[in-house]
Amino acid sequence: MKTESYTVIGKSVPRVDMPDKAFGRTKYTNDVTIPGVLHAKLHTSTRAHAVIKSINLAKAWEVPGVRAILTGDAFPFPVGPMLADRPPLAVNKVRYCGEPIAVVVADNIHQAKKAATLIDVEYEDLPVVNSPAEAMKSNAQLIHENLSNYKVQVKGVYPTPNTNIANLTKIRKGNMQTGWEASDITIESRVSFTPADHAALETRCARVEILSNGRVMVYSSTQGPFYVRKLLSEFFHIDAGMISVQTPLVGGAFGGKGTVQLEFIAYLASRAVGGKMVKIENSREEDLIMSPVHIGLDASVKLGATKDGKLKAAEIKFLFDSGAYSDTGAGISKAAASDCTGPYAIENVHCDSYCVYTNHPYATSFRGFGHPELTFAVEKAMDKLAARLQVDPFELRLLNAIGPGDTTPTQVNLNASNIGDVSSCLTKIRNLIGWNPNKNVQTTRDGKIRTKGISCFWKTSSTPPNATAGAVLTFNTDGSINLNCAAVELGQGTKTVLGQILAEKLKMDTKDIHVTLEVNTQYDPHQWKTVASSTTMIAGRAVLAAAEDAIKQLKNVGSTVLKSSPEDLDIAKGRIFLKDSPEYGVKITDVAVGYKYPNGNTVGGLVVGNGSYNVRHLTPLDPETGFGKPGPQWGVGAQAVEVEYNPKDYTYKIVKAATVLDAGKVINPQAAIGQMRGGMYLGLSWATRESFTFDDKGIVLNPQLRTYDILRASETPEYLVDFVETPLVDGPYGARGMGEYGVIGMAGALANSLSAACAADLNQLPLTPELIWKLVEGKGDVQ
Repeated sequence: MKTESYTVIGKSVPRVDMPDKAFGRTKYTNDVTIPGVLHAKLHTSTRAHAVIKSINLAKAWEVPGVRAILTGDAFPFPVGPMLADRPPLAVNKVRYCGEPIAVVVADNIHQAKKAATLIDVEYEDLPVVNSPAEAMKSNAQLIHENLSNYKVQVKGVYPTPNTNIANLTKIRKGNMQTGWEASDITIESRVSFTPADHAALETRCARVEILSNGRVMVYSSTQGPFYVRKLLSEFFHIDAGMISVQTPLVGGAFGGKGTVQLEFIAYLASRAVGGKMVKIENSREEDLIMSPVHIGLDASVKLGATKDGKLKAAEIKFLFDSGAYSDTGAGISKAAASDCTGPYAIENVHCDSYCVYTNHPYATSFRGFGHPELTFAVEKAMDKLAARLQVDPFELRLLNAIGPGDTTPTQVNLNASNIGDVSSCLTKIRNLIGWNPNKNVQTTRDGKIRTKGISCFWKTSSTPPNATAGAVLTFNTDGSINLNCAAVELGQGTKTVLGQILAEKLKMDTKDIHVTLEVNTQYDPHQWKTVASSTTMIAGRAVLAAAEDAIKQLKNVGSTVLKSSPEDLDIAKGRIFLKDSPEYGVKITDVAVGYKYPNGNTVGGLVVGNGSYNVRHLTPLDPETGFGKPGPQWGVGAQAVEVEYNPKDYTYKIVKAATVLDAGKVINPQAAIGQMRGGMYLGLSWATRESFTFDDKGIVLNPQLRTYDILRASETPEYLVDFVETPLVDGPYGARGMGEYGVIGMAGALANSLSAACAADLNQLPLTPELIWKLVEGKGDVQ
């Protein structure tokens, strides 16, 4: 059997952004100081749900340096990526505590802050909807009375007028009656958790300037510069070509910077002061509760299985807490429905996935896009089923692992390329964590209990059917190559991987590939967003296409110079040469800008490689059955967590966390391990610590990092990472995406491990000692 031999792919190449970051030279959006820039500050709501009776700006206008103060009247029209339901500044009423009501523009930030605090708003309180379950009641207070009038921006979003439902996605596969009749055993499981935050190191920020010719210059910390341009163009009726969005490196995002919020406000502010540049930046508290958050969920899962453990039926209900506005919550609820069963083959599936309005801060994408959430629900149910069947949870998962020949909940036919190998991931995780059903629960000499928990995960990227990426290659006189594309470097190492893909294709050293880190929509080719673990595939394929275009041009000119057919030539190590006589060739540097003969005549011209890639063969989901193809492929894997639990005080220590991912082809092993470790940390931090606490009025009680708890470095476990490689046919060199997968199964594996340790059903997050005490002692349950 022939095996591929690569020179760059599969090697741990240092990251291209490492030196500048290590020496502190990297400039992020907020690091740029511009003389004369004006500063904007928001006045935000102190109520979660209330009518705005009046806004008094008199005292704010008295502050020296104030140039403009805007309220919702400045642009009283709703915006939103999937359902246009959110005004940039509140109009008539507020729907969450922290919602922007007014923006002050002043000469400096101190003046803007002072003026913002002097704005006086008179409210008339409305009943607060504080949970998805409450929002679903027939007599619930409506958060959006005009839901039927909102414009649906993306096909496949189905709001229900006169309710608090922003979207409902239905999955109907097989026949549920048949499934229940074939089941010897059924179990039901419920889970719940409130919204949390992304807590990226860099808070959200933006600058906007409107030039005298009408061109809008936007500088933003965003995962989607072209997406910012698209929405600004659509909602403010600006020609897209008149908008330039520039993004340097981004200081962490985790999905939270895939939305558009501050850019709208900064544009309105700049417009109000004659186009002068206005800068707006979140404080940490604003970033936590004013800007969009990580979605919450109430879920119920019912599973039916034969007595030997074969799954026959699944009935699932997701109530996603999207907060006051839908933003991408509508897409999250759809994505969770598409993969609602986890990576298990189930013939009969019924799922209703709701995106529900509450009076909480509104939600947006979080690393995994609905999959850490659904996986927690499904994996808790799987362990509950294993206990009922009295079988090893590992063997139950292995028996039901989805694979080639099976179909997804949306009835996509699976093969080795598009599904990978769940069973091999399970087998590897068993060895990695040392899984032994007879020894997974052990008591130490000091009375602590050591246990292990396991979970499986899968995810397809919920990309639009026209998601695209482009790449442009230009040659330097020293033979090196510049690579321009609009993938955003936000810490995941994408630009390094794209450089490796190009170096492999052109048979060059990576040191001769110069990847442009910054993104500018005016010069870079279009790219959808840097989200959904899709950049390696989409942008990677665009880079390969650009390389092939450049190779074709180089060979055409080289064939003239070498007096041969282009098919007889090859390219490697900066040369174009005859395949059967490698010593006979010409340097790329002599050809890339046109070859000059000794007599002065030239042939060819400037070689510029252009390439693009569009996601293919995706289809919308049928609104009644969910039938359709939501994504190009599924990433699959398994995770495990070992804990040491102290039954005396309900505390625990995470000892080990393990991940095995089917990566298709690992392009940069060390970077891939780092990706998994970072994701595992994020998943464990969310599962153990991170959550907003709301009072009965919908107010967040922990809006600062001193009270919003995050897993500390000293509390992190030993991380174990391994990979399976089942090539993805459409992937560059067979690679699949991996950016999100380290997060997805952590909460499920941890909860299963701790549930075994304390002999209780830990079905809420975060898994704090107080919560464990309540559930063990029967003092609390899912609300």
